[in-house]
Amino acid sequence: MEKIQHHGKRADAIVKGMLAHSRKSTGEKIPTDMNALADEYLRLSYHGMRAKDKSFNADFKTEFDPTLPKVKVVPQDIGRVLLNIINNAFQALNNEELRMRNEGFKPLVTVSTKNLGDKIEISVKDNGQGIPEAIKDKIFQPFFTTKPTGQGTGLGLSLSYDIVKAHGGEIFLDSELDKGTTFSVRLPI
Repeated sequence: MEKIQHHGKRADAIVKGMLAHSRKSTGEKIPTDMNALADEYLRLSYHGMRAKDKSFNADFKTEFDPTLPKVKVVPQDIGRVLLNIINNAFQALNNEELRMRNEGFKPLVTVSTKNLGDKIEISVKDNGQGIPEAIKDKIFQPFFTTKPTGQGTGLGLSLSYDIVKAHGGEIFLDSELDKGTTFSVRLPI
C-alpha cells in the first residue's frame, strides 16, 4: 500500500508538471524589481530546503546591481524560474560525496544581477561538482533529470526554458566539473 501511494503521488506530480508545462501563462506583465524578486526566491528556496531537511546547510549571498531598471515580466512566472534554478543549486550542494571529497568544503549559492544595457542578467551560481559535458545538451529537455529515481520529474528546467523564451529572453548554462555551475537568465528591458 505504501509503494502504491508513493508511486501514485509521484505520477500525480508528473501529470501536474506536464499540465503546467503545456499551460500558457495568462499573467500580466508588470514592471518588476528583479533584485527584490531574486532575493525573495533565494530566501524562499533556502528556507524550503531547510524545512524539508533539517541537516541541510549551505551559505548564500547576493551581488545585486543597484542600477537595474524594473523589467516588464510576469513576476510569478519568472519567480518560478528562479525558484527552480536556485532549488537545483542548493540540491547540487546537498551532496555527501562532495563534502567527503573536499575537506573544509563550504557550500555556497550566489545570486547576482547585472544591467547589460538592453537586457538584464540574473545569475545563480553554485560551487558544487558541476554538470558533466555529456549531459549539458540534454539539461533543458522535458523529463530529463539527474536526480535519483523518485526525486525529480525532469520538468523544472524545461519549464524554466519555456518561460524565459516566452518573455523574449535566453537562459545559459556554464558548468565545469569540480568548479560549480552557473545558470544565467537574460531578459530584455
